[in-house]
Amino acid sequence: MYWRGIMNTSSIGKRIRKYREAKGWRQEDFAEKIGLSVTYTGMIERGEKVPKLETFITIANALEVSADLLLADVLSTGYNIKSSEMTEQISSLSPYERDRIYSVVNTMIRFEQKK
Repeated sequence: MYWRGIMNTSSIGKRIRKYREAKGWRQEDFAEKIGLSVTYTGMIERGEKVPKLETFITIANALEVSADLLLADVLSTGYNIKSSEMTEQISSLSPYERDRIYSVVNTMIRFEQKK
């Protein structure tokens, strides 16, 4: 699969790194889990290389995340994906913290609508 010409591959790599780090895996551990060299894994995370589809699926499965989460910044439905991810994060907060976030977001929406 040839992706480089059609999307910003660095955002995919950044998301892969984010989910790897969230699992507490060093790059060496991750590379071993997905059967790639540390060098190649680093190049993917920096957006210098684009994995083949099969490798991308292996990465998503190892990280236990859906492909759409890894591709959220490059898919046309990315805002829906980001919204779902944000909703999940907000739901883990206390009611007080959720109310504060919703208040800020509502204020920003009202401001944008007045433009």
